[in-house]
Amino acid sequence: MTDYYRPLAQIGMVRPEGAIALAGTQSWFTHVEHLRRDAPPVVLAAIDTPSSWRAQVSAARPALEGLDFTRPVIMGILNLTPDSFSDGGKYSSATLALRAAQDMAEAGAHLLDVGGESTRPGALEVPYEAEIARTVPVIEAIRRNLNIPLSIDTRKARVAHAALEAGANIVNDVSGFQFDPDLGPFCAMTNAPVCLMHAQGLPETMHLAPRYDDVLLDVYDFLAKQIELAIGFGLKRAQIIIDPGLGFGKTQAHNLTLIRGLSLFHGLGCPVLLGASRKGFIRDIGQASRPADRAPGSIAVALAAVQQGVQILRVHDVSQTRQALALFQAATTGEEL
Repeated sequence: MTDYYRPLAQIGMVRPEGAIALAGTQSWFTHVEHLRRDAPPVVLAAIDTPSSWRAQVSAARPALEGLDFTRPVIMGILNLTPDSFSDGGKYSSATLALRAAQDMAEAGAHLLDVGGESTRPGALEVPYEAEIARTVPVIEAIRRNLNIPLSIDTRKARVAHAALEAGANIVNDVSGFQFDPDLGPFCAMTNAPVCLMHAQGLPETMHLAPRYDDVLLDVYDFLAKQIELAIGFGLKRAQIIIDPGLGFGKTQAHNLTLIRGLSLFHGLGCPVLLGASRKGFIRDIGQASRPADRAPGSIAVALAAVQQGVQILRVHDVSQTRQALALFQAATTGEEL
């Protein structure tokens, strides 16, 4: 039976002797939660975990496309879709989208995620031609005007190919290489870094009745499997980002369990991305029916994630998130972001 170790992450200026840095971030831990599928969890001293695991979980993640993962990375969301749940139809031209990209870059985004297909619950698949038509002109415009890394949010190899040619740097696949069998080999062939996300089911139906034996361990095992698949295609672990996929085939209870257990995923040896911004569970818990009113709840989850060493925050509200991170950093570590 597999043993899993979840660091009990802390952040602060004073560290006990023997504290272990969490994935090279400012978070650290002295104890872990030892998890198994056939036994209740127990707390162990970190020194009682396997040395190979400690080496993997403590090592700083190498920079990727100029992104420094020792400090939180803000990924700004640029949806070029008519039906995204939060900002669908807002950027109906390349000019408007470029202006939004410039605003996010000036507000503090380190990376922009460009998408041409909504994958909200209930969304239908978009033909690859439409995705390309929506995203490529915008990527080209951004690349002409801004020096900032870009990811293409797509499940399709043809879209990724067109986006990378237009100037995108990273492929962000919400299906984790499950949707298009050509996407993984294509990314390896082009040496493109990838973000692999967990999703149970397709957007059309994933919200109807999601079930797990243990959502935290099931998502961990899926991501471990997909990392090995990507490595088998020819990608390096240092080129892979992972995302537990909040809201993608998860109930509110599943989402909260994943948030509380985020530090577990550092055991996979890859930077961790979290996309909680404005999602339905923030609407429900925070009693904010309008997506634009969910920045406070989104930021609360983001700060909880940063304490657990999450390296990348995918957000709609860039300036508010940057401000919150700056104050969180100053208050907890005495350093300015």
